Amino acid sequence: MTDYHIPALLHESIGGLNIQPNGTYVDVTFGGGGHSKEILSRLGDGGKLYGFDQDEEAYENVLHDNRFVFVRSNFRYLNNFLQYYQVEKVDGILADLGVSSHHFDDEDRGFSFRYDSLLDMRMNQSAKQTAADVLNNYDEEQLSNIFYLYGELRTSRKIASAIAFARQAKPITTVNEFLEIMDRFTYRDKEKKVLAQAFQALRIEVNQELDALSEMLQQSVERLAVGGRISVISYHSLEDRMVKNFFRSGNIEGKIEKDFYGNPLTNLKIINRKVIIPSEEEQRINPRSRSAKLRIAEKI
Repeated sequence: MTDYHIPALLHESIGGLNIQPNGTYVDVTFGGGGHSKEILSRLGDGGKLYGFDQDEEAYENVLHDNRFVFVRSNFRYLNNFLQYYQVEKVDGILADLGVSSHHFDDEDRGFSFRYDSLLDMRMNQSAKQTAADVLNNYDEEQLSNIFYLYGELRTSRKIASAIAFARQAKPITTVNEFLEIMDRFTYRDKEKKVLAQAFQALRIEVNQELDALSEMLQQSVERLAVGGRISVISYHSLEDRMVKNFFRSGNIEGKIEKDFYGNPLTNLKIINRKVIIPSEEEQRINPRSRSAKLRIAEKI
């Protein structure tokens, strides 16, 4: 296994799945294989694990175990591939929604503002649209919405206007060119936070992350066996809100529908009422785990 990613909340997230030795499980965010390796360590000979990842580089970390099947695909196609493998129901689903440390540390992928590279940000390298395409082809209103909704930046309109002005002279293609535009919107004490929010917004749009998450959550309920669990680790408020709403109400909007007797119409029971976060010790050892939040639910 390559030095790809230190899994956050490893024992809490896997423990929350309540793994049955001969059960069938899915790790929809395989990445460096850390969570999958822990799941396999708890499975017996009759157990099965399917690991999804759309990044071709994740294949380098494939676990050579006859109980493991690697699926190179976005987790929004969970249903399709489980049908392909003739899997009717599963006993647990794990999702670690964070961007791998590997991606942030890769100087050529454009995920980080620490390195000058082409503005790419594609998780799936065969996808067509890059971050540069978004910056150069979207109109001002679209750009403003992205930075406001996905980056939660109050200066989103001004940022969009500055991008539209800059690209008139020449296309914006590199990280440094984008940083030059963002310079007037950052302050010394909040520079990293603002840039992280801007890069997050672009990454979410390029990879359609929130749409994919919504689809995966809906499919997960269909695929889980009664008593099966889903364990989701999120890293920013947009994802966490979606997961929280879905676990509570069965829909992304969080609208609770009730039956004639006033009981909530949902197929899930929340296991941890209080969100689980990394211990101080884990945050010290793995600083990138600081924003991780774990929620667990069970199919009823």
